Amino acid sequence: MSENRPIVLTIAGFDPSGGAGVLADIKTFEQHKVYGFAINTANTIQTENVFHKIQWTAIDFVLESITTLLNSYVISAVKIGIVPSLDYLKQIVFCLKKHSPSIKIIWDPILKSSTEFDFLSIENQETLIEILQQIVLITPNYNEIKHFNPEEKDPQKIAKFYSDYCPILLKGGHNSNEIGVDYLFTTNNIYTYLPKTIECYEKHGSGCVLSSAITTHLALGQNLQTACGNAKTYTENYLLSNPTKLGFHHV
Repeated sequence: MSENRPIVLTIAGFDPSGGAGVLADIKTFEQHKVYGFAINTANTIQTENVFHKIQWTAIDFVLESITTLLNSYVISAVKIGIVPSLDYLKQIVFCLKKHSPSIKIIWDPILKSSTEFDFLSIENQETLIEILQQIVLITPNYNEIKHFNPEEKDPQKIAKFYSDYCPILLKGGHNSNEIGVDYLFTTNNIYTYLPKTIECYEKHGSGCVLSSAITTHLALGQNLQTACGNAKTYTENYLLSNPTKLGFHHV
């Protein structure tokens, strides 16, 4: 293993189109000159346009894979993507922290596919808070954050509330009032990230790319505020790379 490349891990689904999930994460890792490992939480049948079917990986298999990797390598940071339940996620997070207490965990809470296929539902607030207290960042968009507290209609108020437990990067791609403006909520501050342009192309898996880019920057030693800014720049380049829904990766 190369000593000058930190190791990062993605725990997410397999998208055969390569636009999202572990394939998109590994492409992002490689472009940032970190060494990427991957564990599948699910196999899917999908294209960039249509989601057809999902087959979840048994949690025991995932946990055994995590244990094997963490017992064999020093892993700096991990990005978690699609999971079927909060309990499944909790077991992953606590397994990671058990074997590597200092590991940085980023969760991209994928609750729906772009074609409205439901995945995770958030029902147990106690479990959610337990999870948030163990991770360094979550990256929901304006639609996803509403599932954290359906009674509150303002996504920014929801993000502010949960940022007492964990920093939240609220992505602005689905905010019609401020398209492309992201906000990083921490316990004491709110940081704003403006887009370079709103004239970009819709991409399948852009949220996966952003969260995995943040993971790499954290593994490379950047602080959270800087990592989010640099990851946004990388993702914007991805969105501008071509007019199709499957983008090209380049720094």
